[in-house]
Parts: sequence; structure tokens; C-alpha cells
Amino acid sequence: MFVHKMWNDDELSKMIKAGGKVPFPMLSDPGGRIGSAYGVYSEAMGVETRGRFIIDPDGIVQGFEVLTPPVGRNINESLRQVQAFQLVRASGGAEATPSGWKPGKKVLKPGPGLVGKVWEEWSTDMAFD
Repeated sequence: MFVHKMWNDDELSKMIKAGGKVPFPMLSDPGGRIGSAYGVYSEAMGVETRGRFIIDPDGIVQGFEVLTPPVGRNINESLRQVQAFQLVRASGGAEATPSGWKPGKKVLKPGPGLVGKVWEEWSTDMAFD
């Protein structure tokens, strides 16, 4: 938890524009109980591999990413994915977000009419950024 505080105060606050703080709590897991449950705890090293788990209000893991320590994570991509999961959940599955979707961009309407036309739908509103 002390490393998280230092990282938030001295590093992350300079990387995040809005408010300078992570907009969700960070977790410390001394002993690796939670990391073991998610399969990211290294008994030999006594630490978790860096991971991000998106868990919905029903307790279901909707997305996750686990990277080795030398590879940095992208907080903007994590936030984009949370927003996408929230949109899909709010629509009851009537809307889907294509690759690279961002809030305010076109969503897809899953169904038989979309089969074979995803690229056509996706490319009308998506930018390659």
C-alpha cells in the first residue's frame, strides 16, 4: 500500500489530467490471498504479477489484463473499457462496442443483420488512432 501511495502521489498524479488521482481504489494484497484467487500471485517472489481486473456489479469478471513488470499499462485504455462495459450493461446487451470504441462514437446493434457487415458498420465512424 505504501508503494501505491508513493506511485499515486509522485507519478500517477502527473499522468492523469482530471484530479490527479486514480478514480478507483487501488488494492494491496499482503500475503497474496486475492492474487492467488485470480491466478496472478507468485509464491516464489511473494508478489502478484501486475494485473487489472474489471468486475461488474454482479461480481463477474468482464475483462482482465496481466502484464509482466517491464511492460507498462495504459490507464486510458482501462477507463475506456470500463465505459464500454457500462454502456453494454446499460443497454442490456442491445448495443456492442467495436474495436477502438470511445464514448460518443457509434455502437453496434448485435443481430443477424450485422453478420458479415461489422467492418462496414465499424469503418463508417471509427478512426484509426
